Amino acid sequence: MPAQDYARKRASLLEDLDGMRVEKDAAKGAGYLIFDRAPMNVISYRGRFQIRALLEAMDDDPEVRVIVIRGANGLYSSGGDIPGFLKVERDGMSDLAYNVATPERCRKPVVAAIEKFAMGVSFELALACDFRIATEDTVLALPEINLGAIPGSGGSVRIARIAGLGRAKEMIMRGRRIKAAEALQWGLVSEVVPPGELDVAIGRWVDDLAARPSVPLTTLKRVLNGAYEAPLGVGLELEGQAFEKNRFGPEFAHGIDAFVKKEKPDFSEM
Repeated sequence: MPAQDYARKRASLLEDLDGMRVEKDAAKGAGYLIFDRAPMNVISYRGRFQIRALLEAMDDDPEVRVIVIRGANGLYSSGGDIPGFLKVERDGMSDLAYNVATPERCRKPVVAAIEKFAMGVSFELALACDFRIATEDTVLALPEINLGAIPGSGGSVRIARIAGLGRAKEMIMRGRRIKAAEALQWGLVSEVVPPGELDVAIGRWVDDLAARPSVPLTTLKRVLNGAYEAPLGVGLELEGQAFEKNRFGPEFAHGIDAFVKKEKPDFSEM
């Protein structure tokens, strides 16, 4: 296939966004992937591939320092297009976890802003993000067992790693919905805010993360994700090598200089 055909195929994937849109606030350094299919922001099979492509594009955008995934219509997402599952050819859905894991592979921090519902694939996508903010009235679930199925986009594995095997079994094997307060206790969300205050919380997280030095932040994300799955000795070696490489970067030099001068470092232009 000629190169231009590959390019057209890639471009055609994003010609007509399926129930989502993208916004950017260059002044804040934020890129937003927004689910927007009223009333429940259902994510289609095609939409999963578009999510991957859009996140990869934002990750390559120099004006974006932080990526936020959220929903329109007053909620995050009720999950995937369930009837559409049966329309996908055999062996066509065995790699769903790869698209959904895109936030983990992004170099930049990714924040999921969850409101009211995070079910199925939308919850699995949030679990692949670095941080999750939820409103107090949010419920989260992987209810696939109630459909005679199991989660297929990485959610069962991530909940077991984050919250523990026993909690994962109790939640997923029973198809149980958990409230935001319980999810916070389990470590599945980073912060819980009152309804109506999600935008303020998003702004606070974006401002905080966008102000951090980008290269060390990217390095730290990779070290933490890599060390999480590795033996302790491997993780320590990974951390040490990454630290040594970052030690001679301009951001470290700026941070040290500001420390010596008792000034606040400004990494926004670096």
